Amino acid sequence: MSEFVVSARKYRPQTFDTVVGQKSITTTLKSAIKNDHLAQAFLFCGSRGVGKTTTARILAKTINCFNKTEQVEACDQCDSCTSFNSGASLNVYELDAASNNSVDDIRGLIDQVRIAPQLGSHKVYIIDEVHMLSTAAFNAFLKTLEEPPAHAIFILATTEKHKIIPTILSRCQIFDFQRIKVKDIADHLANVATKEAISADPDALHLIAQKADGALRDALSIFDQIVSFAGSTITHKAVIDNLNILDHDYYFKVVENSLNEDIPANLLLFNDVMEKGFDGHHFIVGLADHFRNLLVCKDPRTVNLLEVGEVTEKGFLDQSKKVDANLAVRALGVLSKTDVDYKSSKNQRLLVEMALMQLCSIKSELEKKNP
Repeated sequence: MSEFVVSARKYRPQTFDTVVGQKSITTTLKSAIKNDHLAQAFLFCGSRGVGKTTTARILAKTINCFNKTEQVEACDQCDSCTSFNSGASLNVYELDAASNNSVDDIRGLIDQVRIAPQLGSHKVYIIDEVHMLSTAAFNAFLKTLEEPPAHAIFILATTEKHKIIPTILSRCQIFDFQRIKVKDIADHLANVATKEAISADPDALHLIAQKADGALRDALSIFDQIVSFAGSTITHKAVIDNLNILDHDYYFKVVENSLNEDIPANLLLFNDVMEKGFDGHHFIVGLADHFRNLLVCKDPRTVNLLEVGEVTEKGFLDQSKKVDANLAVRALGVLSKTDVDYKSSKNQRLLVEMALMQLCSIKSELEKKNP
């Protein structure tokens, strides 16, 4: 029986060019390697799943490659690359600071730093979750970080940069990894789906990308979950059902009902949402985001701010033609106040229903003001 490998590991980037959504950082690192202008300490910061540790490993592998390509990528064929790929490289040392955060752990690392590499030019030390080091461990590490041997390079990775003491920050070249854009994640998922011979609806992949909240690893984990649920065909409905997401259709209907000033229809629709187990606060936040998207569609210059699939984008563009900009702004004001008042309200359902009633009255109020 073949062993299943999760997509986050199976499709982990192996070269700088395959790192998703961090072009400026990978370009800078490649230029530093090409011009032999490498710092002795790097700090990679950013939220989870954006490629910090992956980029650190690629950097470590490329630095020691004997036959770098013209694009400054590792060749994957030399002795250094093959030993790295098999996990047997003596030039790369990884330390998880979450479980090795004492002074003794850092002293053991410092003792290793003195030993020159047997193969290749550098020894690279990757310290993950470096903010978990104790204050004493940080202080023990300072001198070595400031004046390491010529063969040593440190790459520190953290999700919480503000917890790292300033004396450490001042000794590192700092790279801030940004959260990955929805489109970049969706494109990567489409590529993975093609390689896995899975038929995937583009709108479904956009939903997964939005749910991942800027983390590619989370997106790939959700993708595996959906494949387990739906098999080799991923549809928009399969994603909604599996991830318990409110479909955009609900919000489109709320707007239609509001334009028609149909209060009973909106109340019945909200009742349906509640009976399906969705949270009223989640519904209000999603509806506010829907009106924001309608407002964005009113001007061709801002349409690219939409982060939805093609089919959903067409729905927004069509509905935005029916919704006046003033109505959308007023609706956002109502929903924003409801969002703020929700947690402190004694009757949260009534609060949301009142908001839906107000949405149905905005059109007639505007017509009275501007007959």
